[in-house]
Amino acid sequence: MSLKAFHILFVTLSILLAFGFGGWELVTYSRTGAGMDLFLGVASLAAGVGLVFYLRKVIRKLKGISLL
Repeated sequence: MSLKAFHILFVTLSILLAFGFGGWELVTYSRTGAGMDLFLGVASLAAGVGLVFYLRKVIRKLKGISLL
């Protein structure tokens, strides 16, 4: 597996983790009303969005490099 393929895979998994954790924290906030759960949920969702933009930039930059 090339460094490019590993990087794309790792960032994709990080995006899924950020969105999953953000959703989980927002559900927890709706049950408990704790402010920290709201903060962590929103921050995780924002990190997920940032990672999506980062992945798009990396894919464009490394377009000419093979996955293998």
